[in-house]
Amino acid sequence: MAHLLEVNDLEVNFALRWGDLTAIDGVSFTLDKGEKLGLVGESGAGKSVTGFSIINLISKPGYISGGSIIFEGRDLSRLRREEMRRIRGDRISMIFQDPMMTLNPVFTIGTQMAETVLAHRNVSRHDALDLALDKLEKVYIPSPEKRLTQYPHEMSGGMRQRIVVAIALLTDPALIIADEPTTALDVTIQAGIMDLLQELCDAENMGLILITHDLAVVSQVTEKIAVMYAGRIIEMGPTEEIVNRPRHPYTKGLINSLPWGRKAADRLTQIPGMMPTLTDIPPGCAFHPRCTVSEAHCLEKRPDLQPDRARDHVVACHNLGMLKG
Repeated sequence: MAHLLEVNDLEVNFALRWGDLTAIDGVSFTLDKGEKLGLVGESGAGKSVTGFSIINLISKPGYISGGSIIFEGRDLSRLRREEMRRIRGDRISMIFQDPMMTLNPVFTIGTQMAETVLAHRNVSRHDALDLALDKLEKVYIPSPEKRLTQYPHEMSGGMRQRIVVAIALLTDPALIIADEPTTALDVTIQAGIMDLLQELCDAENMGLILITHDLAVVSQVTEKIAVMYAGRIIEMGPTEEIVNRPRHPYTKGLINSLPWGRKAADRLTQIPGMMPTLTDIPPGCAFHPRCTVSEAHCLEKRPDLQPDRARDHVVACHNLGMLKG
């Protein structure tokens, strides 16, 4: 059976005066209907660029320089602008991390939701507002009729983010890409938004790509995790396998920096150093300057993803035999 989404050897470059910089280097993954995938990594890993590439929203001087993005049987990287606009916001919706940047402050919620429907559906404005009301009810907005007449600044951050989720659902998309959708919210509201997304995806059989730096969040929502570092996927597999039996030193470092199962007196372990910039990616394994098990050959050759342990669990590391667990 064909996948809903199939990303093959995706490459994204940024054309600068002194030459091209590679931001995404050979990223590949698949997503089926109803499946939820987490893209995880520190800032600068390439998570958001990967998400924006799927809907062809890479800003210049960025461009897709290689690979393919097959969605519902069509290669999105080869489509003309008008063809892509018919898919973006219709079959694929995106939820951004800051609802105040997503919602227009000078238009009511009803106007913004109706315009989204009218851009993709040949219906009357009255029918568009009826659909908007239905979606607000689905995301548990209280007094939805009143909200249609209000402006974004009249609502709380959690309420605005629920409205952004409702807008993403207006066209019954097959895939939702959520880019750090809970960053600006407090912990309690974060949990509510994540539960809502999971519930809606399960009910509507929608695929979900959740982009986040927070392994705690992604482990509760997704079935599969891809860990990214310096523009590449360095470990990928079932969520339970990645969280409980990580193999790559970077993934282990991310998990060890979380307070899961620790005593109050225990100190958290942090990964030394920082994510390399695009202009200074180390040769060989990009993680080797920060790695606790790196050896001389790690500087010479970049490791490829290889199967490890469980089915569908792949890791890019030269020294898997040295890792415990």
